[in-house]
Amino acid sequence: METLDEQLQRAYQQYSLQADDLQKNIFLNNLYHTNETLFFRLIREHIQEMMPIIYTPTAGLAIQHYSDEFRKPRGIYLSYPERDHINEILDHWDANDINLIVLTDSEQILGIGDQGANGIGISVAKLVVYTLCAGINPRRMLPIMIDVGTNNPQLLEDPFYLGWRHHRISSAEYHQFVETVINAIKEKFPQVFLQWEDFGKKNARCHLDRYQDSMCTFNDDIQGTGAVAMAALLNALKITGTPLSHHRVLVYGAGTAGCGIADQIWEQMIKEGLNHQKAYSRFYLMDRQGLVTSNRENIDYFKAPYARSSSETDEWDRADDPTRLLDVVRNIHPTILIGTSTVHGAFNREVVNTMAAHVERPIIFPLSNPLTLAEATPDDIIHWTQGRALVATGSPFSDVEFQGKFYPVSQCNNALIFPGLGLGIISCQAERVSAGMMDAATLELANSTTDKTRLLPEISQLQEVSKNIGVAVARQAILEGVALNRPDQNVENLVESNIWEPVYMPYQPLNIPAK
Repeated sequence: METLDEQLQRAYQQYSLQADDLQKNIFLNNLYHTNETLFFRLIREHIQEMMPIIYTPTAGLAIQHYSDEFRKPRGIYLSYPERDHINEILDHWDANDINLIVLTDSEQILGIGDQGANGIGISVAKLVVYTLCAGINPRRMLPIMIDVGTNNPQLLEDPFYLGWRHHRISSAEYHQFVETVINAIKEKFPQVFLQWEDFGKKNARCHLDRYQDSMCTFNDDIQGTGAVAMAALLNALKITGTPLSHHRVLVYGAGTAGCGIADQIWEQMIKEGLNHQKAYSRFYLMDRQGLVTSNRENIDYFKAPYARSSSETDEWDRADDPTRLLDVVRNIHPTILIGTSTVHGAFNREVVNTMAAHVERPIIFPLSNPLTLAEATPDDIIHWTQGRALVATGSPFSDVEFQGKFYPVSQCNNALIFPGLGLGIISCQAERVSAGMMDAATLELANSTTDKTRLLPEISQLQEVSKNIGVAVARQAILEGVALNRPDQNVENLVESNIWEPVYMPYQPLNIPAK
């Protein structure tokens, strides 16, 4: 007979003996399979240490090794060859048992690209964070992998690969299959909250635009990333004292995340009084082809509003190249530089110093994951700018010491926003995810930073922050009339009643009379 606390001590000792982060991730996932209560209690007790192991950045490494290290399945694979049996597969679950689904097709996992069927690992990791941070019942959530093939040659040639060994299907087949899956989910789980996760940039935006008005759905890579970056930026603006509408924003990496962040900042500029076109004029977006300009052919529709005039670069020095980050920085003098490019070291000393020469407090967010793909390290940025830069990162970094002073480094971790959003939605049974609900979550996150020198709360505060975001989101949903559950009790009590705790339930003997 052992108490949960005694089991915790043994589990932590076993965890500590693991050779590296990947082995620690494998150990924790094995514990998840065997003792769910102990698993969540362990990582909750050591959230600062274990969050990077069970989620980013180690989750990416674990996904790359998923087929090699496979132990036990978790979640559902909806494979294209089984497209005529989707309803039959989903019928294994009762409609009232599932509140939340994380759905992926694994085309663009973190910063490591197409991981095929191995991508189920990101759906599982997201659901772990929902429970860890917001207390959503783990037995009422479902990770789903849409297996439509993979274009990753290493996986196709790997004899241990667990997925459908086939190149990704055509666009027409793909969208028809996704529609089949979504219709089946809507029919089976009409009140479910569905999160899109790590879809390719074109499909991610397309799915969100197509389905967000017909079901309660959310894309963490677009909306979640944008909300967290916006919250950090709101706090940075409090330090600089310069209104957002006066800033020039350069987004380096105009994909799903980068454009999602740009959209959030653009909307905030509109709220501050700029008209639509004037707000767009404050942005410069760069992708693999360089500065996004209007003379491109087949420009992605979500980038088009941000495209600069093709004649704008004609005024630059002839030696400057609009495909090079340094030349763009030299010519446009950005005050906010955001990296979502996964180009390691892109924000080098010359780029940072060129930017800092024209702004007193440069705001620099190298947000790419994992650590090996970050555009710059906070230590370098702080030293290069003599401590003037305001920095937030995508991966976890330690605070920086420079000339005897410590500079806090906040992590723009989506775990700061999506668990609380899900908690609020599930608590009030919201029918949609509205712009107002996202705004409420963003503002609550920004206001949750008690240390005014930090741009975002620390990971250790995740549970409190998630609960407060849940209350703000549920309150906004009720106010907008999109909540099916509008309680007589106060919203705080409603949200608290939906928080699951990792404790053992007592067993009691039943006196059943003999027949």
